[in-house]
Amino acid sequence: MTAFVFPGQGAQFEGMGLTLYENNEVAKEIFDKADSVLGFELSKVMFYGTAEELKQTKITQPALFVHAIATLRANGTITPDAVAGHSLGEFSALVANGTLSFEDGLKLVYIRALAMQKACESVPGTMAAILGLENEVVEQVCAKIDDVVVAANYNCPGQLVISGSLSGVTTGMEKLTEAGAKRAIQLEVGGAFHSPLMEPAKKELEQAIMDTHFNVPTCPVYQNINAQPETDPEVIKQNLIAQLTGAVKWTQTVENMLKDGCTKFVEVGGSGKVLSGLIKKVDRAVETETL
Repeated sequence: MTAFVFPGQGAQFEGMGLTLYENNEVAKEIFDKADSVLGFELSKVMFYGTAEELKQTKITQPALFVHAIATLRANGTITPDAVAGHSLGEFSALVANGTLSFEDGLKLVYIRALAMQKACESVPGTMAAILGLENEVVEQVCAKIDDVVVAANYNCPGQLVISGSLSGVTTGMEKLTEAGAKRAIQLEVGGAFHSPLMEPAKKELEQAIMDTHFNVPTCPVYQNINAQPETDPEVIKQNLIAQLTGAVKWTQTVENMLKDGCTKFVEVGGSGKVLSGLIKKVDRAVETETL
């Protein structure tokens, strides 16, 4: 079985999509359609914007989504047996398996991006990578801190990202280092993604998701919130809403996909290196490929 996986924020790069746009007519149509749907030239920021411009949540999220779908469509009608996406990448995965149309997916991604950026600006927060500790230890330490700090991204064995208020994450880094973490590295992110501080953004996105038509998918999507395969459109909606304040269970997702028979993982979009590396840390023997 072949699984398609789609990266989230952090996989963007300068010049993303330009070569595709210049050399593939199908991809060109996707970029042009995206500009039309959004009402501004996202493609120009993707092709010619600086790293700083691309790092803004309101640009990063739609840019990665459009790049992933343009890459996918440029490579023909390959049909995966399962799909998954890391955080934002879950929206790309839902277009890949037919749950969402490209246009509806893009509209939701842009609403999500603007809502998250607004939440970040109103309540400052941050994230930090914790290396070399068991998941349970990180969870237990965070639970004892009298501030907002939670386990947010289970990226691979021994690498867990925490998220929360500035003081909560700082305290978390100190306590987790004392608990034996090899390293605690504050990340350059715009806010406390996948934490309770995203609640205002979640409420905004919830209405948009509920108002959008979701089709029955052509194959299961393994969702971030519970790492389980899903095909029911209404359940997919609820899980997608919960994802904004819930943890990204990527390690568990890969483990479950392997257990269910996925033998090859194809990373679609972004820099093409982020998820493949994490997957190899779950199972070094598994076959990975990038589009």
